[in-house]
Amino acid sequence: MANSKRKLPTKPSATEDATPHKDTPRSSEEFPTDVNHKSAKKSFLPQNAFFRDCLGHDLSNFTSLTNFTSWLNRPVDGAALGIFRLLYGAAMLIDIAEERGGGQLDVRFQEPLHCHFPLFNGMRALDYPLMGCVYLCMWLGAWGIMLGYRFRTSCLAFLIPYWYIFLLDKPTWNNHSYLFGLVGTLLLFTQAESYCSLDRWLNPRKSHCIPYWNYFLIKFQFFILYMYAGLKKFSLEWLSGYAMSNLSYHWVFAPFRQVIDPELIDLLIVHWFTAFFDVSIAFFMTLEKTRLLVTPFMLSFHLMNSRLFVIGMFPWVCLAEVPLFFSFDWPRRLGNWSKIQDVHPKDPEEELSKPGILARLRTGLILAYCGLQLFLPYSHFITKGYNNWTNGLYGYSWDMMVHSYDTLQTSIQVVDNESRQVHNLNPYAFTEYDRWTKYADMAVQYARCIEENLQEKQPHIGRNISIYFDIWCSMNGRFQQRSFDPREDLLRAKWSPFESTSWSLPLLNELNHMRPKLRTIETEVLAWNNYSDVIFVADFPGLTLTNFISPDLINCTLTILEGNVRYRNERDPEAYFLTAGKSIGLESNITHLVTTIGQKPASYLFTYTNKTMLEQGITIEQPDTEERSVLPLWQEFQHRVTNYQQFLGHIGNCLMYLLYDVPIPQAVKGGD
Repeated sequence: MANSKRKLPTKPSATEDATPHKDTPRSSEEFPTDVNHKSAKKSFLPQNAFFRDCLGHDLSNFTSLTNFTSWLNRPVDGAALGIFRLLYGAAMLIDIAEERGGGQLDVRFQEPLHCHFPLFNGMRALDYPLMGCVYLCMWLGAWGIMLGYRFRTSCLAFLIPYWYIFLLDKPTWNNHSYLFGLVGTLLLFTQAESYCSLDRWLNPRKSHCIPYWNYFLIKFQFFILYMYAGLKKFSLEWLSGYAMSNLSYHWVFAPFRQVIDPELIDLLIVHWFTAFFDVSIAFFMTLEKTRLLVTPFMLSFHLMNSRLFVIGMFPWVCLAEVPLFFSFDWPRRLGNWSKIQDVHPKDPEEELSKPGILARLRTGLILAYCGLQLFLPYSHFITKGYNNWTNGLYGYSWDMMVHSYDTLQTSIQVVDNESRQVHNLNPYAFTEYDRWTKYADMAVQYARCIEENLQEKQPHIGRNISIYFDIWCSMNGRFQQRSFDPREDLLRAKWSPFESTSWSLPLLNELNHMRPKLRTIETEVLAWNNYSDVIFVADFPGLTLTNFISPDLINCTLTILEGNVRYRNERDPEAYFLTAGKSIGLESNITHLVTTIGQKPASYLFTYTNKTMLEQGITIEQPDTEERSVLPLWQEFQHRVTNYQQFLGHIGNCLMYLLYDVPIPQAVKGGD
C-alpha cells in the first residue's frame, strides 16, 4: 500500500525551478510562458493574444526597459547562429579574392600613381608588399570566423583590414559591402562560436546557450536591409519602370514570357513585385503565421538575383541568413528527426532575474545601434556634400538597384596656366573606376590626385595647372546631361561634406515628363533600319556642347525638342538660331557646337546612321539569351578558381619580397 501511494515524477510546474543544466539546450516546451498569475492574466488580453499569435512573444516583453532587457538576455540555443557564422566566413573567403580586389591586388596597389578615393582624405594605401600582408591578415581572419577558432581574435583580424580597405576606396562601395562589414562587426560581440566550431571542440564544456540578443542584432540588420531597400523603391522613379530595362529577356523569366509581354515583366515583376517584396519580406519572415509560406519566395528571389546580376556573395549571405528566422536549435534537430515535433516552435521565454546595470547598459547600446541604422539612410540633410543626382554615396543609403547610369562622354582637360596650353588627359589614366564621374567629392579627389601625379611624372606641366571635367551621363532613361560645371577648376573648387556643392549640376527633373516621348522616338528611329540610332541631350543655359561627328556616321540630324539653341560648326562661321521643333542636317568628320541660350535648359536629339555597319552588313540584334548556357556554374567555378590562384600568387609574391627580397613581377594593366 505504501508503494501504491507513491507519486510518479512530474514535469515541474510554472512556479517551480525548471532551469536545466547550463550545457543542455532547452526546447520551447522547457521554457514556461506564463510565469505568474499576473502575466497569465495579461496573456488573455486580445492585443496580447494577437501579438503572441503573430510573433510568438508576449507584448509585455516590450512595455518596459526591464522587460525588454530580460527578453534580450533570455538563453537560447546558439546552433543556428553557429551555422550562419560558418557560412558567412566561407562567403567572405570567396569575397576577399573577388569584390575586395584580392585577385587584382597588383593592379590596385602596385602602381604608385594609382589614385584612391578614401572616405577620409588623410588615409593612404600602404606599399604593395604591405598591402599583401593586410589581405593575408583578412584572409586568415575569415578562415578563423568560418572554423570558429579563437573567434574574437579572428573577427578582429578580418574586420580591421576589411574596414581599412573598404574606407580606402569609395568607388568600390556597394550596399552589400557595407552589409558584410556590419555583420562581421556584430558577430564580434556575439557567441557565434558556441556551435560547430573549433573553439567548441577544444572546450566541450562550453555552454550551448547564448543570450537572445546575439540573434536579435543580426536579424535586425537584415530586417533593415530588406525594409529600406523596399522603401527606397516606393518612388515614382522605380515604380515607373525606368531603373531596370530588358531584364525580362533573361532566361530566369522564360516561364513568365509564355503568358506576359517582356515590357510587362519589366514593369510588374522586376519593379512592382520587387518593391513589394523588399518592403514586406522581413515582416512576413518574422511572423510565424507566414514564415513557411514566404520562405520559397525568399529563396527563389536570391537565387534569381545570383543569376541576373554580378553581385558576388550578396545573395549567398542573404540565403545563409534565412534559417535565423526559424528555431534556434534546427541544426541539432536535423540530426535526430524523431524529436522534431514542430517546424518552427515559438521563441522560448522564461522568468529571469532582474537585469543588472551591465545588462541595461548593453540594451541601451543595442537600441542606440538600431536607431543609428534606422537614421543613417535618411541622414542626407546633414551630409549635403555627398548629395548629387542621388542622396549620399552608393552603399550608404540601401537604395539597391534604384539607379542605373549610361555615361556617354568623359573628358578631362589640364590647362597650363603659364603657357595657356590645353592637354587632354585619358580619363582613366590613373584609375579603373568610373564612380568619380557622378560624385562631387570623388571628382575633387581625382583632380588632386591627377595634379600630384603630374607634378611627379611631368613637373613642367604640373607646377601651375587647372583641371576641368566635362562628363555627360544619363540616369534611368533621362536625357544625357552634364554632371559637373565644365567651367569649374576642380583644383580650386569648394567642397564640404556639410554644404551643398554649387558646381555639381542638378538632375534635370523638369524634363521627366518627356521620358515616355523619348521611348517612342527611340522605337521609331530604331525601326528605320538596323544601322540607325538616336541620342537625347539636355544642357544648361550658357553652356556649349562640342561634338565631333565621326566620318563613320551619315544622315546626321539635330532636332530641338524644347528650349532655344545657337548652332554652328567649325567650317562655317555663320550661326543658326534653332527653336523647339526645328531640325538641321549635320556634316560628318567635323566638330559641331550647340549653345543653349535663354533662361531655361534646352533638350534636343541627334539621329544618325552608321555607314560602316551599313556597308559591312553588321547588325546589332537583341541577344538570344536562350542559346546561352542557362546555368554556367562550371565556368563560374573555373573563373573563381583562377581568380583565387591569382590572389594567392599575389600574397606569395609579397611574402617572398618581404622575407627574402625576391623581386615582385610588375603588374600589367589589362584593357578590361
